Amino acid sequence: MIRATVISKINALVLTLAAALCVAGSLMFSVPAAAAQSIAMHGEAALANGFTHFPYVNPNAPQGGRAVFGHPGSFDTVNPLIVNGDPAAGIREYTIESMMTRSLDEPFTLYPLLAQSIETPPDRSEVTFHINPAARFSDGLPVTADDVLFSFNTLREKGRPNHRTYFKKVKTAERLSNLTVRFVFEGGGDRELPLILGVMPVLARHAFDAATFEQTTLKPFVSSGPYLIAKVDAGVSITYKKNPDYWGRNLPVNKGRFNFEEIRFDYYRDPATLLEAFKTGAIDARSEEDPARWAEGYTIPALSQGRLIKAELPTGLPSGMTGLAFNTRRPVFANPVVRQALIHLFDFEWVNRNLFHGLYKRTESYFERSSLSSSGRPADARERELLAPFAASVLPSVMEGTYRQPTGDGTPQDRRNAKAAFDLLVSAGYKLEAGVIRDVTTGKPLTFEILAGSNAQERLFLNFKNSLAKLGITVVIRVVDSAQYQSRLKDYDFDMVQFTWSASLSPGNEQLFRWSSSVVNQPGSFNYPGVSNPAADAMIKAMLEAGNPDDFASAVRALDRVLLSGHYVIPLFHLPKQWVAHWAYMKYPAKTPLGGYSYDNWWTVKP
Repeated sequence: MIRATVISKINALVLTLAAALCVAGSLMFSVPAAAAQSIAMHGEAALANGFTHFPYVNPNAPQGGRAVFGHPGSFDTVNPLIVNGDPAAGIREYTIESMMTRSLDEPFTLYPLLAQSIETPPDRSEVTFHINPAARFSDGLPVTADDVLFSFNTLREKGRPNHRTYFKKVKTAERLSNLTVRFVFEGGGDRELPLILGVMPVLARHAFDAATFEQTTLKPFVSSGPYLIAKVDAGVSITYKKNPDYWGRNLPVNKGRFNFEEIRFDYYRDPATLLEAFKTGAIDARSEEDPARWAEGYTIPALSQGRLIKAELPTGLPSGMTGLAFNTRRPVFANPVVRQALIHLFDFEWVNRNLFHGLYKRTESYFERSSLSSSGRPADARERELLAPFAASVLPSVMEGTYRQPTGDGTPQDRRNAKAAFDLLVSAGYKLEAGVIRDVTTGKPLTFEILAGSNAQERLFLNFKNSLAKLGITVVIRVVDSAQYQSRLKDYDFDMVQFTWSASLSPGNEQLFRWSSSVVNQPGSFNYPGVSNPAADAMIKAMLEAGNPDDFASAVRALDRVLLSGHYVIPLFHLPKQWVAHWAYMKYPAKTPLGGYSYDNWWTVKP
């Protein structure tokens, strides 16, 4: 008995030592020979293995202090990954991590975060992630393959439409080991999918109930990010505090970032009140997109004294598209000729000069301010090849790059554009009768509603309403509160709405979420115009399958031409630079990354 016990203890000791050696070996040699530590959408990553920090941060930035930012509207959930509710600001950025993280100085390149390496074949038909053994959730439990698979399955079934759309392309998701997970894609051809999986939010399986995941909640949850949710004041504010035990503080991708000890977002129902709070010092920094406010709203003594700073920062990103979206699901906007007519009645020149101090530029492309824009350049051979089966979907002037948004004469009485609009409406089956534009067949007047989420939009909408009224078109402007606005957007319960579709130098699967016919009736997508166009679907497919930068750019420009030709929005305007106002104690690096400034690499020297 004694001998057997001794042998048993020796065997247990041997097994323990073997296990320890295996763990040590996994820590020392866990990156497989075929694995990489970065992945770029096209070409190679700019930073070599072993880089110490991103080039646009201050790796020696002071730590500590508190930053307070203002946010419009309200919130009713701390889960930003579901369709229901209006999520609090900062949750995704400060608490939820992904396998890899983006560099803001490259179009679309990922570097290690929760995963320490990535494997994918040349055709990118699958991807394997090797999780960093040091990765931990805020309760100290390790991040495992089971957490990754739980996140994937939950978001695919219950997440926002973008995740549901992307993850439908995954054929199998499997656990290869406790720290290794592989995704194999359906059909192949989508070269962006490994990167999409790389930035998938990773949730703690033990912290969420899949059965109630879709419900709004204000209860803080376990996460792996640099900050913890410290306090939630429903609809009023949310406070984050740095996790003192954050596992990833010394990762190269985090050096010089997340410098504040505490971050708070205060909510304001009215934009004017938010601005006044900033000017009193209750808010530390704010971005500005209103030229009138930028020109006149910050003229307080602190500005001339140097205590308040108005910074105009460069950005290498496309401006994207801010526009008045026609809901083509509604009969009033089903005819593209009617939409084209209304585009002629928006007088950008007058609006820009009289409402916005002439500081805006007119937007001519969904990828304005970049080489991905089709405006001003004829279609190249590859674009023409892609668009050949859809010749009727692209206007000749758009194909040749000569198309421009209608230009007004800068007066409230632009007769030339009014006549062009009237002629288009007549060709679409309308007539002018007793000062009212009516459908020739039904006799119904041409009337619609513009939905607004704040009073700040009213000034622009009223100007447009007046322009339409002169031609006999009736418009109702409906201002609703934040919760109702989000609900109506989600269900496409509007005729027209203003929206901004941001853009990057590496557009990809998010274009499905915006313009694909597959989401046109799916609640919660960003396809607010209701685009259901085989040409748009085909161009998105070509973009996702492009194997080199030239083919990719051609596919994006071809998509741009299809969207412009469809007259799905009234293109508005964009800022030439990023405008941010901040108190002088808020500091940031001298180099602004390609993607523009980001608060996560700022710091404070506030006494």
